[in-house]
Amino acid sequence: MNTQDTQSVSQKTIDLLLISPFDEDHQRLRDILRHSNWRQHDARSERDAFDFLQANVAPVVICEQELPDGNWKDVLARLGKMQCPPMLVVTSRLADDRLWSEVLHFGGYNVLAKPLHLKEVVHVVAQAWIGWKYRWEGAQPAALTA
Repeated sequence: MNTQDTQSVSQKTIDLLLISPFDEDHQRLRDILRHSNWRQHDARSERDAFDFLQANVAPVVICEQELPDGNWKDVLARLGKMQCPPMLVVTSRLADDRLWSEVLHFGGYNVLAKPLHLKEVVHVVAQAWIGWKYRWEGAQPAALTA
C-alpha cells in the first residue's frame, strides 16, 4: 500500500445516524465527533431515520430510548430486517443496569448515559463500528493473499 492509499484509508469518513428528538443531543454528539472521521446524520423520529436508511448505510445508529413515534425496540426490530443492520446504541438519562441488560438481550449493542461524555461515546462508537465491520466483512469469503 502506498502513502496515498494509506492517507485515503485513514481519512475515510464513516456515517453514523443519531435518532433523537432533542436538539442538545444532536449538538453534543456533533461537538464530540468534530475532530473524528465520523460523519453525523440526524433524525428526529423513527420515520425520519428509516427514510435516511433506505438510501444510505450507517454502520452505527445511536437512538434515544423514547421517540415521538416509537422507541428503541421499534427501531431495533426494523433494523433487524435490513440486509446489513447497523449496530444500535441506546441513549437515556435513566441509563441503568436494567436498560443495559434489556438492550443487550434484545440484540442492541450498548447503552450510553446522557449527558454524553466524549471518551465513552468515542469508545462505544468505535467498538460498535468494529463489530459491524467484522460481522459484515467477516461474512464475505476471504481473499487469498501471497
